[in-house]
Amino acid sequence: MSVGGQAVIEGVMMRSKDRFSTAMRIPSGEIVVKTEEYISLTKRHKVLGLPVLRGVVTFAEMMVIGIKTLNLSADISMKEIEKEEAAAKGEEYIPKDKKSGKLVLTGTVVFAMLAGIGIFFFLPLVLATLTGIERDALPFNLLAGAIRIIIFLVYIWGISLFGEFKRVFQYHGAEHKSIYAFENGEDMTTDNVARHTTLHPRCGTSFIIIVALMAILVYSISDTIFAAITGSAPNLLERFAVHFSLLPLVAGGSYELLRLSGKTRNNPITRFFIKPGLWLQKITTKEPTVEQMEVAIVALESALGIAESKLSVKKTCL
Repeated sequence: MSVGGQAVIEGVMMRSKDRFSTAMRIPSGEIVVKTEEYISLTKRHKVLGLPVLRGVVTFAEMMVIGIKTLNLSADISMKEIEKEEAAAKGEEYIPKDKKSGKLVLTGTVVFAMLAGIGIFFFLPLVLATLTGIERDALPFNLLAGAIRIIIFLVYIWGISLFGEFKRVFQYHGAEHKSIYAFENGEDMTTDNVARHTTLHPRCGTSFIIIVALMAILVYSISDTIFAAITGSAPNLLERFAVHFSLLPLVAGGSYELLRLSGKTRNNPITRFFIKPGLWLQKITTKEPTVEQMEVAIVALESALGIAESKLSVKKTCL
């Protein structure tokens, strides 16, 4: 069984074939867990499970689930902060209306998506066009792809400088370590989890690198076809429209390569091609503490429906 997940605020989300679970450690030391049943559309509708198409569906589902779990972790964190503030003032804690907060979060997500499209998708096209090589499909897309990767690397490096992200990166490392232990059929204990590396070939960080490389191939072909049909190379807006419309194909194809890399990770050829993604994870993952590994294990066991745990931790199900 394949499992995956992501780090959230002071916790980890894990997803199995039929449910996903978010575990967080609150200031009292207790771990709160919320588990929801979810069967992918690729399992409910056979046509959506076809290669490439399943990648598009899975990517969309993970975005929705990811935003939902981040919202949950943000709500829990804010609730704990409000409780501490009320206790410090000697007042009774009264939960606040979360509707306005959800509207703010929704607006933030929409803004972040638009900013992402502008910075990581449109800006590289603009910069590559300024060089005057827009008529040459392959050189143009090689340059645009290189610019995307550089922007992404600078972005990752930049956020890694903020101390607040260190704990998120530690939880990211805990997620990977616990998945490795599960994949190796080991008992889910912190000792077993700790022995594994924080670098995993199926990580979303590696997925970004694969997407950038896949985009170079797909967009070079699409630009060549466009020029053959129209008799001229696409201008900036035409190129953006064509490339953006082909983004599902790029994402779906990249997903298939990511799956393949996970299954053939011990193959020498695969190890060579996944190295860039693993190198990048040295920034996005950090060695977790024992307490953080406990949270990842709880999230994984809950997602798998494992009732008997070898951990002796206090947890509450939401």
